Amino acid sequence: MNALFPLFAVLIWSINAIVSKVSAGAIDPAAISFYRWVLALIVLTPFVLPGVIRNRKAIRPHLGKLLILGLLGMVLYQSLAYYAAHSVSALFMGILSSLIPLLTVLISIWLLRIVPTVGIALGSVMSFFGLVWLVSGGNPQQLLTHGIGSGELMMFAASASYALYGVLTKRWNINLPNWQSLYIQIVFGVLLLIPNFILTDNVSLNAQNIPLVLFAGIPASIIAPFLWIQGVVRLGANKASIFMNLTPVFTAIIAVSFLHEQLQSYHLIGGGIALLGVVVAQRLRTPLTRKKKPESVKNTEKEVCSSAD
Repeated sequence: MNALFPLFAVLIWSINAIVSKVSAGAIDPAAISFYRWVLALIVLTPFVLPGVIRNRKAIRPHLGKLLILGLLGMVLYQSLAYYAAHSVSALFMGILSSLIPLLTVLISIWLLRIVPTVGIALGSVMSFFGLVWLVSGGNPQQLLTHGIGSGELMMFAASASYALYGVLTKRWNINLPNWQSLYIQIVFGVLLLIPNFILTDNVSLNAQNIPLVLFAGIPASIIAPFLWIQGVVRLGANKASIFMNLTPVFTAIIAVSFLHEQLQSYHLIGGGIALLGVVVAQRLRTPLTRKKKPESVKNTEKEVCSSAD
């Protein structure tokens, strides 16, 4: 039963990739980005704001960090994904999202000074090859002549933004209740989204795009995070993160079934290799380099071996 929490969270986020693709023809990216988080803020306010007010003294020292997290998680990640949806398929978005765990590990090597492993090195190479195969449509030579499209670059930047968000969350370890921390990030996210929203010509809501905003604002922004947090509490972060590997699978099934996107061989090959690289990075944890032992330790080991003989 505990596995259902992260499973349903990933399913909702996978559906949200489809919503992002559909929104490309129904509402401006600046509009849905803004409306989404305003809606989430309105829904959360009665439940979270009283606690935020009571805990304001503890929150105040962390405002700068919460601002950065709001920028990465609520503004860059979501907005870039909405803009990317204008030129890339939902299938591609789902596969790129599956690389977030690997990108998180790579950024952690730099920011958290974690020790590189054989899995990280091998998995990175595999995922890079899979990504090249995917972006080029099965013809890597094409990248040399045509380059990478803006949609692909934006989606990669979106995934990298969310990976950095996760790393900074772990590094800073902000000692606040999860919902209060999320609430303040959403407040900053809404404030940061206002300028782009104001500068957009058409931000009107209608019968076609309101359901998209509702799904993005409540299930994807509130229910899925709640389910994910419950999954992490019950299973642990490592086990829960494995369920993220199902994102491209769920997204592919929904995209083919409802958007009638064509599942091509390069999706299967490139996406499969990229996903396998993520799994390898998660599973093979042998350190890539072993620290050289001090001479005193080596001498002690020799003495122990001699005594045993």
